[in-house]
Order: sequence, then C-alpha cells, then structure tokens
Amino acid sequence: MAEPSEYELAAWRDIQRFKGRPLSAALRSAGEGVSNGAAALGRRAATYLENHPGAQSVVSRGRGIVAKGASAVGTGARKAAGVLPTSAADWSGSALGSMQRTVAKISRVGLSPKRVVELHQKRGHDVSKLSDLRRLDLEQIHAVRGRALSWYYPATAAVSGMGAGLVISGGELATAVSGGAAAAPSGGAIVGAFAGDAAIVIGLASRAVGHASLLYGYDPEEPAEKLFVLSVVNAGTAASVGAKNAAFADISRLTQALVRGKAWKVLNDSVVARIAGRFAEAVGHTLTKKGLGKVVPVAGILVGGTFNWTTLEGIVDTAEMAYRRRFLLEKYPQLLDEEPIEAFVVDDTDDPNDVVDDGFSVLDELAVEGGPDLR
Repeated sequence: MAEPSEYELAAWRDIQRFKGRPLSAALRSAGEGVSNGAAALGRRAATYLENHPGAQSVVSRGRGIVAKGASAVGTGARKAAGVLPTSAADWSGSALGSMQRTVAKISRVGLSPKRVVELHQKRGHDVSKLSDLRRLDLEQIHAVRGRALSWYYPATAAVSGMGAGLVISGGELATAVSGGAAAAPSGGAIVGAFAGDAAIVIGLASRAVGHASLLYGYDPEEPAEKLFVLSVVNAGTAASVGAKNAAFADISRLTQALVRGKAWKVLNDSVVARIAGRFAEAVGHTLTKKGLGKVVPVAGILVGGTFNWTTLEGIVDTAEMAYRRRFLLEKYPQLLDEEPIEAFVVDDTDDPNDVVDDGFSVLDELAVEGGPDLR
C-alpha cells in the first residue's frame, strides 16, 4: 500500500485542524451590529447636538439631519422586511428564481479540464487527462493551483455586495439629508438588489468550488460531482453551528461514498437540478437574513462588501479542505483510520451570536429524490 509523502502528511494534519479562517463575532453578525449601532449613534449624536453649549446655532438643523438619518435605518429595515420573501420556499417565486437559473448557466463557463491538464504538462507532470491528476503528489497539485482562487472570488463577491448595498441603502441617506422621498429605493429595487446579489454569490460560489474541483482532478460537470459541489457550498454558507456541522457531515459521508467508487445509476442531471433548485432557494433566504445590514445608509455598502467577501472566503477554504481530504483519502485509504471522530466539528456553543437554523442537507434531498440514502 502506497504511503503519503512528507508534504502530503503535513497537509493531512492541517486538514484535521481545519476550522476555517477565524472571524470575530462582530464580523459574523456585521449586518445586525451595524444596523443597531448606526441607530444608537444617531440618537446619541442628536442628544449631543442639542445639549452642547457651542452648537446652539446648528442644533435645529443638525438634530433634524441626524434624527432623520437614524430614522432612515429603521425605515429601510422595515421596508426590506416588508417586501422581502419571508421563507426559503417563497424565494422560488421571487426574482432570485430567474436570476439564479441564469447565473447557474454561466457560473462555470470557462472552467476547462483541458486547460488544467495543459498547465500540469507545462510543468513536466505526466498527465494526459484530468483524472491523471489524482495520481500526482499533492505538492505537484499545489504547484499549479496558484493563489487566484483565494482572492479572485471573494473580491468579485465583495464588489457585488457593495453594489447591492449602494442600491439598497444609498437612497436612504439622500432621503435623510434632503427630506424628500424621491431618492428612497422602491420595494422592487430592494428585492431586486437582494435577489441579484444572492444569485451572484451563489453563482460565484458554484464557480469557485468547481474551480477547486478541477484543480484536484475532478470534473464538476458530472452528476455526482455536482452534488459534492452543492455540499461544499452548503457548508460554506451555513448560518449556524448546527447547520454547519450537519453540512460537514454531508461532505464526509459523500466523500466516503465517492472514494469507494459507488456507481449511482439513479443519479442524473434532472435529479441534481431539482436538488440544486431547492438549495438555491434555501441559501438565497439565508444570505438575505445574514446580509440585512445592507439597508443601513452608507455603512450598508461596507457591510455588503465585507459580508460577501467573508462568505466566499469561507466557501473557498471549505472547498480546499474538502477536495484535499478527498484527494488524499482516494490515494491513501489508510488515512481514514487515523482521522479523529471529532474532525470538522465546529465547537461554538458559547457563541451568543449563534442562531437556530436547521440548515439544508444535500443528502436528505438526495434520499427524497429516490437516490442512495447516505445518511
């Protein structure tokens, strides 16, 4: 039985310690924190302007502007709450539905197995087809990987989030300062911005994970691989500790099934498409709830960019871990005996910002569709 190289053993040990890049509680709950903080700041500033001895000449005007700014936060949040779909199921009939289908069609355009093989051949690696990559040493895989995966997708998502924040919150500031309603974004603009941003994030996530899949020698267009891509995106976007642990459990079980080379005759593109559709609805709802800070005037632009960046960053990190683990287990099945039971379990039970969320299970949906029950 083949034995892993020192490089591969070091990578395996890193996988066992995987927890993702640490994010502060303030960053994870940026939307709610900024919304609440901006409103409180507005109230404090209004009080200061009223009481400060040297500000009597601007009290009236200043108080009005600040009070309107603070009020705009609440107004924007109420408007968003009033027009946005209230459950994951409602997203199927919202703007996200059509946008998600369009983005899904183009999300992996340009990800070419042939291009990846050519990059390895240029480095002198003995490969002629994509699956040959899985015979290489992990160090050779990483030599071709590069660093673009780690920053390109988060940066692109951040631009989308900032744009959504500008559309959603930009008019609120103008409304607060001018006292007019013409600049305020309409309900349709809010829904469109939230739905469009969610669709772009889902599309970028799918592309980023598909990119990682190719780099490790797996074709993301195969039905079983599409399920794996969904499982990875699901883990990267899970909103609670419980949902994240359940999503990691899905990845682990699916990895073992794929490593064993299970043939799933019942699995086809139509089954995967139905699962992907329900997944997009659930994730669109989750992304919207977590990104409500976009309604805050001006700060919503920063919140939108930060939230999208950290979301894609988490998905890319999860993809790297999941495919690296699968790559090594396929070459060295004996490593599974060394894996601790608690691997990939996220222990954040003391986090006061954690939310109750049952999450989405790709394997549950697979069983519902009549596929193999891997739970």
